[in-house]
Amino acid sequence: MIKRIGILTSGGDSPGMNAAIRAVTRVGLNAGLEVFGIYNGYKGMVEGYIEPLTSEDVSEIVNRGGTILGSARLPEFKDIEVRQKAIRQLQKRGIEAVVVIGGDGSYRGALSLTEMGINCIGLPGTIDNDITCTDFTIGFQTALETIVDAIDKLRDTSNSHHRCSIVEVMGNRCGDLALWAGIACGAEIVVTSETGFDENEILDRLRDLDLIRKKKHAIIVMSEKITDVHQFAKKVSLNTGFSGRATVLGHIQRGGSPCPFDRMLASQMGEKAVDLLMQGIGGQCVAIRENKIVAYPIEEALVMPAMSRKPLTNLFERLG
Repeated sequence: MIKRIGILTSGGDSPGMNAAIRAVTRVGLNAGLEVFGIYNGYKGMVEGYIEPLTSEDVSEIVNRGGTILGSARLPEFKDIEVRQKAIRQLQKRGIEAVVVIGGDGSYRGALSLTEMGINCIGLPGTIDNDITCTDFTIGFQTALETIVDAIDKLRDTSNSHHRCSIVEVMGNRCGDLALWAGIACGAEIVVTSETGFDENEILDRLRDLDLIRKKKHAIIVMSEKITDVHQFAKKVSLNTGFSGRATVLGHIQRGGSPCPFDRMLASQMGEKAVDLLMQGIGGQCVAIRENKIVAYPIEEALVMPAMSRKPLTNLFERLG
């Protein structure tokens, strides 16, 4: 029976991480465990920035975005000597297991620690929805709501000026934010790494929307790192009847109070993580599949193929 567990957040922050921290802490404390916050991710673990957490420490954080534990990237954590330093810091405090909240890079660190004797459970904290073993990651729904709200506002001015608004959103490796936002906002065009980017084809479609379909405006939702959206907006202005304007939402997508879905998801996943550790299980990650909270071995989760987005892509095309 373990007595002390740690919790850390790693990689990019996402709305709902604090709800997960709260859940792990309170479920752990109520089960008779001592819970320690590891600040600034694996970097804080190596440096010994570790403090006990009480129920009061996690009070009033369920509605806060970001992470009270902070986050930092530590590429050197892949080196065994660095991980050994981290383990010594944990052992010094009697911490026997750790809950790691983050993306696939954080999962790899958790797996490595488990293989070295410290059981770890991973929770999917990333707005991109790019952890393939889970239907939803903590923070995705909140980021989606932020994007939808921004596009709804852009539509008003776009419609007033015969404009094509090109909105760049996060999620280059996984186009879910762009695809879901495109459907929810009634966008004319969605561009992701999965759809590919054909500049001439998009310009042709915009000319058709303007001249044939007599659209007053157009919205293009595009995943990051596809193209320079500001340069593309200039080409839209030069080659179509629309006035092209680019908006890069950037890190605003990561902030804000988590929506109820993300608070619930984080709380359920946090509870599952503690239950697994108390059973002596490590090297697994928590997921939601078909509305059920489940767990997979991290090795399996990291190589699991992504579910097809074709049904959603087809829906978007049929709504056009």
